[in-house]
Amino acid sequence: MSSVKSIAVLTSGGDSQGMNAAVRAVVRSALYNGLDVYGVQRGYQGLINDDLFKMDLRSVGDIIQRGGTILQTARCKEFITPEGQQRGADVLRARGIDGLVVIGGDGSYQGANKLSKLGIKTMGLPGTIDNDIPFTDFTIGFDTAVSIVVDAINKIRDTMSSHERSSVVEVMGRHCGDIALYAGLASGAETIIVPEVPIDMAEVSERMKSNFAKGKRHSIVVVAEGAGRGEDVAREITKGCGLEPRVTVLGHIQRGGTPTAMDRILASRLGDFAVHQLMAGESGKACGIIRGELVTTDIDTVVHSKKPFNMDLYNLALRLSQ
Repeated sequence: MSSVKSIAVLTSGGDSQGMNAAVRAVVRSALYNGLDVYGVQRGYQGLINDDLFKMDLRSVGDIIQRGGTILQTARCKEFITPEGQQRGADVLRARGIDGLVVIGGDGSYQGANKLSKLGIKTMGLPGTIDNDIPFTDFTIGFDTAVSIVVDAINKIRDTMSSHERSSVVEVMGRHCGDIALYAGLASGAETIIVPEVPIDMAEVSERMKSNFAKGKRHSIVVVAEGAGRGEDVAREITKGCGLEPRVTVLGHIQRGGTPTAMDRILASRLGDFAVHQLMAGESGKACGIIRGELVTTDIDTVVHSKKPFNMDLYNLALRLSQ
């Protein structure tokens, strides 16, 4: 028998496609197993404000295909403080809630780790388009974001080819270049600029100039925002070889829209997995997927680690871009 009788679920930080699918899985898995479920509105801010409501099957009807999060999300500076963290733990205990599932990125995991140390049974689900959470191959929303970027680059390439021009596409990724890497490889970008790999802009300019001299009539450069602004990259290219790339900043369009089948399935598997882990008495864990298998890692280890960059994939993209 599970000692957990009641759980809560919240989404925190930046939204990502598939968060709703994860919330749905948590709620329906919990109800299937006879648990009470509470939704926390607006992340940790709602937890501090005791803004919780009881959820049933219909609470999560018709949401698996929707982007964003029905629970809404917010940044909460108060929860960074020990007093705010204690307030959140006290609210859960006062309501008789035994466990909490937190869906979000690194900052959300930090909060879950603090609650765990205060004795709250917690599970973290990796909900972020950046794919920057260690100990999981993929995060919820990453596949959808990459698909959005690839679709945009396909359209940009059409018009750049027609006008024999080059384009710089700036994508999200302040500390992790995975969106730029995967989207750049999938769309055949000539250059991929990420924060993890030092770049020589003179070399980029020279390669672009050489390609045009060989008969190439358009070029796509994908840059992660953490590696530089698209406008600055374009300016350096113009300075280096005289070409004048057009710049497209995709921005928050990468975080919206309906999640792909892959993100819906990943979110559904992880949400159900988190509930079963809580029922089994586990706590202070981050749920992830590695080589297709669902795994848990101590959340304290996750928040104090950095995800390694896939240099093999980067080098493959470099070889194929010639």
